[in-house]
Amino acid sequence: MPHRLHDPERKIDLDLVRCTENAALAAWKWFGKGDKNRADLAAADSMRGMFGLIECKGLVRIGEGRKDEAPGIFTDEKLGTWDKDAVPIAIAVDPIDGTTLTARGLPGAISVLSAASCDNPDDDPRDLFPSIPSHYMEKIAVGPPVTEGPGCVRLEASLEENLDIVALKLNKRIEDLVAVVLDRPRHQDIIDTLRRRRCGVRLISDGDVAAAIAPSLPNSGVDLYVGIGGSPEAVIASAAIKCLGGQQLSRMWPKNEEEKRQLLEEEDCSLAELDRIWTVEEMALGDRVIFVATGISDSPMLRGIRYEGRHCVTESILIRARNRTVRRIEAHHDMSRKTIRFASSGQETPL
Repeated sequence: MPHRLHDPERKIDLDLVRCTENAALAAWKWFGKGDKNRADLAAADSMRGMFGLIECKGLVRIGEGRKDEAPGIFTDEKLGTWDKDAVPIAIAVDPIDGTTLTARGLPGAISVLSAASCDNPDDDPRDLFPSIPSHYMEKIAVGPPVTEGPGCVRLEASLEENLDIVALKLNKRIEDLVAVVLDRPRHQDIIDTLRRRRCGVRLISDGDVAAAIAPSLPNSGVDLYVGIGGSPEAVIASAAIKCLGGQQLSRMWPKNEEEKRQLLEEEDCSLAELDRIWTVEEMALGDRVIFVATGISDSPMLRGIRYEGRHCVTESILIRARNRTVRRIEAHHDMSRKTIRFASSGQETPL
């Protein structure tokens, strides 16, 4: 009987870090240059190039839609070598979470991906990350202390009730809490409520993956994330939050009646599915989940790229759900020798 490799994802976890490192380094060349599409293209091209060297059978479950004509990595795309003995994985990826932040030279941009493998090698990894048909989801994310013991935040509860619970669990006054919210007109009622309760509000223009993860990270200075953001970002963030022991609750949010009609008729969603509240356990199935990210610019989660002499320094995070180990990886890249493999050319290219 052939030996079954324990934790097969260990074969590829550091290579996944190299994927986000390369994407971040490629994106950095376009940092502050005002062209988010070229930054996204460079990040995606370098990530594909690195995946071409990884012994995995990767199927992208969360990526960008081909109909969007985006330059990124696409849903249903195959990544990896696909050798006979390669590890089958489902992938949720965003080569740049915060393309606008990158183009404008602002903080908060990261390169991020999650991967999950099945307990049984004969199972289909496509089931590990759900494909949410709506563009947006309503979300609230909190850290591990808020999930422990009786009483928990609820998406269907009022924001005031959830603030009371978060403050109680963290042993803080509400005026000492900090909430992150995307700066959008649709969130004005949320912002007004937070400020009426004297809660600190950190407004961000983009990058809600890092923002949703922040409450689950020690010393991030963020206590909760709340608001409406992208559905793919909800899945990617859920993988990290699950690995960290926090919680994110998400529910589909049709942006108008036309999208609601499309979801009900074309996507064959029921009203019950539209009202379904997803937990991180349902967004990222099983214990064989890996989350990796590399900072492009400074965020509450990671330091951005910086130069020290002839070295470029990157900071990455690697988290596994099975044991909730968090590794922070600081890499010093000698720019006289560093190359990135781009899928479009198949060549190692100096930076």
